[in-house]
Amino acid sequence: MIADPAKESAARQGAQPFIAADVGGTHARLGLVRVGADGKVDVLQYRRYACAEYPSLAAILDQFAGEFAAERTHAVVAIAGRLEGDTLINSNLQWPVSVRSTREAAGVTHLALLNDFEAVACAMSYVDAATMTRVCGPERSGNGPALVLGPGTGFGAALCLPGSQQRAPLRVLASEAGHAALAAGTARELDLVRHLLKRWPHVDNERVLSGPGLVNTYQALCELDGAAPVLDNPEAIAAAAQAGSDARAVETLELFCALLGSLAGDLAVTFGADAVYLAGGIPAQIRPFLLDSQFAARFRNKGVLGEVLARVPVWLVDHGQLGLVGAAAWYYERHSGF
Repeated sequence: MIADPAKESAARQGAQPFIAADVGGTHARLGLVRVGADGKVDVLQYRRYACAEYPSLAAILDQFAGEFAAERTHAVVAIAGRLEGDTLINSNLQWPVSVRSTREAAGVTHLALLNDFEAVACAMSYVDAATMTRVCGPERSGNGPALVLGPGTGFGAALCLPGSQQRAPLRVLASEAGHAALAAGTARELDLVRHLLKRWPHVDNERVLSGPGLVNTYQALCELDGAAPVLDNPEAIAAAAQAGSDARAVETLELFCALLGSLAGDLAVTFGADAVYLAGGIPAQIRPFLLDSQFAARFRNKGVLGEVLARVPVWLVDHGQLGLVGAAAWYYERHSGF
């Protein structure tokens, strides 16, 4: 495709800042952004909010716009969950989300919502390879699909599909892999699943591979072993595991890493992925533990396809502002005329 200098100049002059947000179960990250003609996203202002301190998504958008005197013409929100019509389906947010109600309450003229990990996947081309940590596999990947996985307050997952033509836009398939059934791979993991089935009729990946999942696993292990739990939140469990100060916290994080590796391998096999990226809030916080865990072995433990997965690199990416940047790029690509 031959660039049109006149169009590029017009786009550059016409680009105006707009609001982009990345909203998860715990935090909302908002930015005033501008996208250049080259597609580069500049974050002009940035603020992080605790979702529990606000009565609605609209209240957070209103707070941000008021703080920075931001224009309320265009806003895009990457948010955990699945949008069905006007309503967001999500189990990790403390308030319901309606596109129409949010737009009206926040006073935003044009508001778009997309899956948070669809946005993270859209941001992967902005990540400097030097800032990523290789978990396993070779340093280079092929040109096929790439998986982006993220355990945090929930479990996000998306698949990046390469363009069919040179310089074609990145295609992203959002998914709800976190709600697929958890697959055990050892006797201890089977005991864990059996125990969790006493609480829920469907034990999905998110029941274990998330912040609340760390608490579920830790409590289950204590009950299985007849011990009294002494830790009650994900941060304490992860810290005790990395310090080696609580045996069941250590086992909780070991199971987390092993099951994450197994799921990543399952999805890589399913979609023929040439690369896997781990984002989300938890992997970066447990980096040394993850690198020394059974993640890589379980990732490759796929029978005759083990040799194939040994050639698939897995990278650890600091989530940071990825969702916000990806949401901005996604929105601008579809509304570049504003």
